Formats: sequence, C-alpha cells, structure tokens
Amino acid sequence: MSVNIDLTDRGVFAVWTTDTVRYGDLDPNLHVNNGAINQFFEDGRVHFRQERLSSTDGDKLTGFAVVKFSVSYRTPAHYPGTIEIGTAVTRVGGSSYGLGQGVFQNGICVATAEVVTVHFDPETSSSKPFPDDIRAALERAMVGPAAG
Repeated sequence: MSVNIDLTDRGVFAVWTTDTVRYGDLDPNLHVNNGAINQFFEDGRVHFRQERLSSTDGDKLTGFAVVKFSVSYRTPAHYPGTIEIGTAVTRVGGSSYGLGQGVFQNGICVATAEVVTVHFDPETSSSKPFPDDIRAALERAMVGPAAG
C-alpha cells in the first residue's frame, strides 16, 4: 500500500459485510483455517464490488484480476461465531487499485490483507485505464491522506 493505514482499526473501512464461521472452516487445532480466512477476504471484495461498483455499467465490471494478495494472520478465529469483513480502497492508479481489508471476530482483528487488482482488456489480456465512473466510485471509497 502506498499510505500507512492501520488495517486493525475498524474505523478505516468504507464497506462492511458479515459471514458465519462454519464447522468445516476449522483446522485440526479447532481454529478457523487460513483458507477459510482467505475466503472471508474474497467475500468482502465481492461485497465491495456489488455495493460500490454496481451502479456503474455492468459490462465495465469484467476484466478485473487480483495480482497481489498479502495476508497477515494476527490471532485465531473460532467456531461458533460471526465474522465481520471491512474493505476500503487504499490507492487508485491508472489501471490498478489497492484494497485494505480486515477480518474481525467479537471486535478483535484476526487478520488483515493488502490486495492489488488490475483492470485489463479480456481480449488482449493487457491492462487498460479505468472508465471515469469506475475511477470515481473507487475514489469515493478511499481512506487515508489521498482520500481528499
């Protein structure tokens, strides 16, 4: 990320969604498995796109790919329980954007993620600039000094 944002701080996130810890999410230590935590992050990104980008032209929502996904696991999550996933835009470039995410259980941050997504032309597989409406929607969800 280009700015220093504390992803363990619930106050930085623009979009929230919740999920339920399933028994099948557990590892042999009875902690939520890292693969399940990664799925929670994906659910948060999908919810972000539905909430913040759905008002844009639907055809413009194709051609996005995650090119970097970095996770810090901070403390175990447990079953049973509810998970809250926060997502915010941390950077908007010419054809890519950064997301910061946090997974919380009972108000405690159990994991954070930094994600870079690139916008590309599906026919050529080359990156391409964001349409103006997508850029504006991403900028409205930004946190940190660049958020205006």
